[in-house]
Amino acid sequence: METATEVAASKVAAGSGGGGAPAPAGEYWSEALKSFLDHIPISSVPGVLQPTASPAVEIKLGGTVLDAIDALYGGNAAGAVIIDEVLQSSFGKYVDRDIGFVEFSSIVLWVLEELGKVEHEPKDSSQDFLSSLKKHPQIAETKIAWLAKLFLWEPFFPVRTHDMLFHAMLLFSKHHRLTVVPVVESMNSSVIGFVTQNAVMELLLQSSGLEWLDKIADKQLSEFRFASVRKPVLVYSDQTLADGLDILSKEKMGIAVIDRKTSCLIGSIQCSDLYLLLDYSSLFSKRMKISMEEFINMNNKTNSKCSTAENSSACKGQNILALRNTGQWGTSLPVSNRRSDTLKQAVEKLTASRSSCSFIVDEKGHVEGVVTTRDIISVFSPPCMDSGIDGSTFFSAALEQAGCHVENGQIIQNSKSIKP
Repeated sequence: METATEVAASKVAAGSGGGGAPAPAGEYWSEALKSFLDHIPISSVPGVLQPTASPAVEIKLGGTVLDAIDALYGGNAAGAVIIDEVLQSSFGKYVDRDIGFVEFSSIVLWVLEELGKVEHEPKDSSQDFLSSLKKHPQIAETKIAWLAKLFLWEPFFPVRTHDMLFHAMLLFSKHHRLTVVPVVESMNSSVIGFVTQNAVMELLLQSSGLEWLDKIADKQLSEFRFASVRKPVLVYSDQTLADGLDILSKEKMGIAVIDRKTSCLIGSIQCSDLYLLLDYSSLFSKRMKISMEEFINMNNKTNSKCSTAENSSACKGQNILALRNTGQWGTSLPVSNRRSDTLKQAVEKLTASRSSCSFIVDEKGHVEGVVTTRDIISVFSPPCMDSGIDGSTFFSAALEQAGCHVENGQIIQNSKSIKP
């Protein structure tokens, strides 16, 4: 049986060889940009549809922060759909019940920030995260609805199962804060799955071997703009975990942990690591004393145990929104690449580790840059009418095949390709 990518490739090949009158320039380059991705349905993205035994975690609009953390942590979910049952009961099927999405990491980082305001020097260093939260009802009982005012809700742009991958990639590339796209069966129906950035990249890897895709994927990272523009965020290994969490709260992206003496990369801290604060009470209670290096070592041991306990087949069936990444590599090394590595090599590492970023290092291990999952998806996403088109993406190569080029942010048909 053919895979979705094989079907898409055959349809594109068939379409490119068709006869008939040539399409107008605008339609021609548009089809050249989206033809392949526009033949791959959302339902083909790996793990996009939730197994019936693991439905999406739901959080009520009127629920509290404590309720949300309990639901997400207990349900092993990195994010949850926010529902408004009152609104739906008032207007019936004509109004969506699912109105938002919130991530576990966003809530935990907000709680840490609020606790820091009321507990400058915690008197009881033995209390775990949840116990400390319950001591401060003004934080624990904050309504989920109110968090929307602080922009803690993530962008909510649902897609349907029959929508195409092209649609989801457009959303990821154009909305900087968007990390998860909910999937619904039809309008006004409940969420039945999710599309993550890592899942999109996994599907792109399945397309490896297509000449026009590999032409871009086999380019070195040094050839892409993000490799020199995006600056990494650094924290020293002898700084405290509290320092790292404070920086993470501000940056919301992976932070490189480097050795103060050698400036070499030894690890990282990401939003996906925050569940450890609840798994291990000592991490939270001693966060102002534990060094980043100690945290890195503990995290590595946790990942090693998980990778030993779970085989690859079990990991493939895992919920792609799982809080605990049991499929992570059990390694003492952070996810990193050299500038001479190809884009495909970066995709392979990020997909295997389920990490949100890979740090670009030199031959001595010094951090020079960072590449995120969104950076990579943007490379394979269409520029459309974006005035910031730089002509270095996969779709610019497609434009060349279509007899067009990019000039001053505009897509122009080459004069020699216009038939008299």
